[in-house]
Amino acid sequence: MVSDKEPARFDDFVSARLPALYRYACALTGNRHDAEDLVQEALTRTGAGWRRVRRKDDPEGYVRITMVRLMINRRRRNREQLMADPPDRAADDQRLDGVTALAATQAALAGLPRGMRAVLMLRYVDGFSDEQIADVLGCSAGTVRSQACRALAKLRAAADTQEEPHG
Repeated sequence: MVSDKEPARFDDFVSARLPALYRYACALTGNRHDAEDLVQEALTRTGAGWRRVRRKDDPEGYVRITMVRLMINRRRRNREQLMADPPDRAADDQRLDGVTALAATQAALAGLPRGMRAVLMLRYVDGFSDEQIADVLGCSAGTVRSQACRALAKLRAAADTQEEPHG
């Protein structure tokens, strides 16, 4: 029998990891409103299966993969392009050093197609191999490498544009 302690453990997990999950979702979706919806849906699903999820080596990784899969499913359903709308720096990043650089990075990430963002997040944030990313996204490892290469080129171009003097 499951005691009343189990929901508290899930609540503890959510309380401890919610800010990081929200930042991850912001990077994936490109805007705060979609990120909030994505985190809520992923945590709802995770909470429903918490007995199984909590036994995994990395429950947070499980939630992150759930968010990526939910985002991809939404993209398939909606087929709409995201507009760049990074999180509000003053509210979300005031504690961080280099707020301007962070916001520029977020804006550049938000400007990428969702698939490219997912590849970069899974590779550089979660540390997945190309084969693991391919498995999560349902494509080939070659496609993952191609998407990563193109995404990084776009981010470099955006960074170069930021460094050029305007005048």
